[in-house]
Amino acid sequence: MVKKRRKTGTAKISKSAKAKNIASAPKSFSSQPAVCPNCGSRRIVKDYERGELICADCGLVLEEHLVDLGAEWRAFSSEEIKSKARGGAPIKYIRPDKGLTTEIDMYNRDIRGIKISGKKVAQISRMRKWHKRTSVSTSIERNLMIALNELDRIASYLGLSKDVREDAALLYRQVAEKGLVRGRLIENVVSAVLYATCRKHNIPRTLDEIAKVSGVDRKEIGRTFRFITNELGIKVPLGGPEQLVPRAVSRLKLGQKTAGKIKELYKKALRKDLVIGRGPQGVVAAIVYIACELTGEKRTQKDIADALGVTEVTIRNRYKEIARELNLRL
Repeated sequence: MVKKRRKTGTAKISKSAKAKNIASAPKSFSSQPAVCPNCGSRRIVKDYERGELICADCGLVLEEHLVDLGAEWRAFSSEEIKSKARGGAPIKYIRPDKGLTTEIDMYNRDIRGIKISGKKVAQISRMRKWHKRTSVSTSIERNLMIALNELDRIASYLGLSKDVREDAALLYRQVAEKGLVRGRLIENVVSAVLYATCRKHNIPRTLDEIAKVSGVDRKEIGRTFRFITNELGIKVPLGGPEQLVPRAVSRLKLGQKTAGKIKELYKKALRKDLVIGRGPQGVVAAIVYIACELTGEKRTQKDIADALGVTEVTIRNRYKEIARELNLRL
């Protein structure tokens, strides 16, 4: 087999262009050209020892000074990959420092577990104090320190998952970077961000629930929510009453037969336009009460009202209207 002599194409590049190319950020093997510009061949060979890309047909050096961004170890099974991988922890937007900061602990011991001397203790105490001060030096960092703790507290009371909390924290960071928090209470903005995130993920959390947990007036949450969505251009889907049905079934511990009846009655009410222009909680509460009466799995109006956050009067009014329009005899 005759080996072709390796030719270099770097001689065609001027010294200034070559110097500029070397001084720039290092290129990786992943950004290799697909076609050789000299002969049009697609047989590109990677030379990891020299850090070059070479055409296998004409020998032209297409790229040089490349960096291999892959791992320096090899693995032949999933167990070896897990044991050799050294990836750090993922970024957490719910934490003010995104989980990337360094902490100086309070144990005052060295790596061997031996207590350090009194002179070293005073020195480390000063380091710990200045480390905390420098970690929250700007106004945005101080704002995030307060806001993200409040966001995590409210989300915990609402029973939101970690993914939803991370999404809400990311949205709050966008709001803070745009300067939309200025002149507004942090609690108002945090509540509005959580409400927007819940609607984005189709999680049935009402303004009244968020207002009860956060201690912020529901009108202020709604006003701040509209301001944020308009300024950031976010399109948040509307939450329909159908999102409350699984929640009602779960809280009231209803059977599968009753759950199917609730969905059937809701579809009929939707076709009769009995849902439009009415409070979603009241409509769902009335449908749940009717379904329980029809299937014999009885629940009191008070139990249903407590589960969906409405009054018994609202259930009676909606219940009579829906039963009349659907020709139901109870």
